[in-house]
Amino acid sequence: MATAAERGRRVRARLIEAAAGLIGERGWAGVSTRLVAERAGVAPGLVHYHYSSLQALLGEAALQVIGEVAGAAVDGLGPDVGLAEGVDRLVGVLDAFPGDDPVCYLFTETYLAAARDAELRGAITGVLEGFRTAVAGWLRGCGAEDPEATAAVVTAAVDGMMLHRALDPGLTPAAVSPVLKRMLLGAAP
Repeated sequence: MATAAERGRRVRARLIEAAAGLIGERGWAGVSTRLVAERAGVAPGLVHYHYSSLQALLGEAALQVIGEVAGAAVDGLGPDVGLAEGVDRLVGVLDAFPGDDPVCYLFTETYLAAARDAELRGAITGVLEGFRTAVAGWLRGCGAEDPEATAAVVTAAVDGMMLHRALDPGLTPAAVSPVLKRMLLGAAP
């Protein structure tokens, strides 16, 4: 028999999953408490029992997805990974997101919502700073010049790919990786 805390964690996980899916399908403004509750298979009152507001739930759900994508992008960057291979790994993670998928839409919707919500903007900034710090550490290990500034540009390029792919499906890792490698290595890869 599950404890109340375990049941609560399971409900929160279902709410997060439902909210993230709905953001990607309907857009931030198209998600309601009722829709999240229906998708999660819970009573609408549980949404507000577990979260102070629908916006708080949407923010947590979006941040979880954004954090997972950022984490997957840096997971393959170890001390034995050189610049060329690391760039391929960083942008290669985005092959799973062709631009017309719910995760790309979630990114776009969340960034738009963050433009109007300082708390959400700060939370996204925190995720991106963690991403940038991990990339800077890897670049430092590769001997890259000015790893912090370089990481800012590289992570902005990777993040930008996620946002731009909905508009330009040709912006693939195969198209972007050689350009980033030229920038980092100073010559054609």
